[in-house]
Amino acid sequence: MHARGTFDVKLSPQPAAPGAEAAQLGRLSIDKRFQGDLEATSLGEMLSAGTEVPGSAGYVAIERVSGTLHGRQGSFVLMHYGLMERGTPSLRVSVVPDSGTGGLAGIKGELAIRIEQGRHEYAFDYELP
Repeated sequence: MHARGTFDVKLSPQPAAPGAEAAQLGRLSIDKRFQGDLEATSLGEMLSAGTEVPGSAGYVAIERVSGTLHGRQGSFVLMHYGLMERGTPSLRVSVVPDSGTGGLAGIKGELAIRIEQGRHEYAFDYELP
């Protein structure tokens, strides 16, 4: 199955562990609103790391998505693994196995994110039993 649409996201800096700033580590909360085939909200946390090389960084994040996907109500967890190597991005966003609830129990899949001119779009390839 395939779902697509847009989302709005609010990232809010959170207190980091002592010494994290000196290590170029950051922590943010995630608050999203999905529109389109996925009508949902999500809450999550992101950890990031910068480097001495401009344009290189990494982040990991976990978010719980709750709402309706193609008419099926429930929730699931997404895990992000993002890298930026000297300005070249790579990102993998996967459904955490066995995290689906309600009508989304058993969901598996990968979500792609595209950002153009400040607009966030998603393409979600998924399977349901």
